[in-house]
Amino acid sequence: MSDTEKPTVETPAEKPAVSSFEADLTKYKTAADIVHQVTKKLIELSVEGAKVIDLCIEGDKLIEQGTGAVYNKAVKGVRVTKGVSFPTCISVNNTVAHFSPLASDPLAVQVLAKDDVVKIQLGAHIDGFAAIGGETIVVGASASNPVTGRRADVLKAAWTAAEAAMRTLKVGNRNWAITEIVARSAAQFGCKPVEGMLSCQQTQNVIDGKKRIILNPSESQKRDFEAATFAEGEVYGIDILISSGEDGKARLEESRTTLFQRDPTVTYQLKAKNSRAVFSEVQKKAGSFPFNIRTLEDEKRARMGLQEAVQHSLVKPYEVIYTPSNTFVAGFHFTIALLPGGPSLITQPPIWYKPDLDKTEKEVEDEELKSLLARNLRESRKSKKKAKKTEGGEGDAKDE
Repeated sequence: MSDTEKPTVETPAEKPAVSSFEADLTKYKTAADIVHQVTKKLIELSVEGAKVIDLCIEGDKLIEQGTGAVYNKAVKGVRVTKGVSFPTCISVNNTVAHFSPLASDPLAVQVLAKDDVVKIQLGAHIDGFAAIGGETIVVGASASNPVTGRRADVLKAAWTAAEAAMRTLKVGNRNWAITEIVARSAAQFGCKPVEGMLSCQQTQNVIDGKKRIILNPSESQKRDFEAATFAEGEVYGIDILISSGEDGKARLEESRTTLFQRDPTVTYQLKAKNSRAVFSEVQKKAGSFPFNIRTLEDEKRARMGLQEAVQHSLVKPYEVIYTPSNTFVAGFHFTIALLPGGPSLITQPPIWYKPDLDKTEKEVEDEELKSLLARNLRESRKSKKKAKKTEGGEGDAKDE
């Protein structure tokens, strides 16, 4: 500072500026709170006899209501975008994911039955910062009537794999470490991760970022899949899907695809007038997030218009896939941030799942995995201080 410059004096009344990442994290967590409340309501409604389509419609309606009640003040004259970041899906038993039927679909008549293994998945976003959550329940199960058999095995396998994945998703670790620990967790219960399922990095308006994690990859996927290293400040949507089947393979069946997503990285001039009109409606209503055809004005016109967009990769389908009919799939989806202090869950822990509901006869025998599961998700400050003190003492001894 030169002699002529006056020192800057801070005004005590001024509030410290909120960092951009802190502001973004607040939006993520606001969306996560909405996801939590909607999931809680859907679990209450997921009883014997409940129609799957009704649950899906109710979930999307509640997300819109929840996001509609927050962030209503325009920022510099611009309204904050918000709404559904992943349409409500209710996938039962061996249905892996993405089941959200239309009223015109033959499978729209599906109702929940006692002992059904039900995966609930949905997402909300505030200003493009998306929180997606998912968990598994078993219809009619309770502490006095717990889940048993292969249902119990796959449920415990999925939650164990989710907990292990959370603790492995650390700055400096690589994506293949998650692939490996999820497979090891599932194997403890005689189960397999569903082949080829992806978890992705998230940023504003993006839920399928470049850094990705794959479950149970095929040989060709192992060769072609890109390695990635996790870094501080990143956010991930982790999708753990475990099958009670022996190989985790899934296939397409008769279900019609109802979920799609625009790919903003692809450009193509659609030829058909109807295709352009439908694509314009998609951009306006969903932006770059997945959407259900149900939300578009005319279902028949939308299906026809989307054909050209899908053919030229402007829009990608979220296909409904199934494992064999005698198997069950359990899943947990969480959104997590890599903060300076360690991994931090954005979405909340499962609402329904509790150890006393799950009476599997199998348990974790892998000692390394046991040790990992026993750790806190984030290391406490006391532990860090103790570790630093120990390191400092060792350093002093070496310097002498």
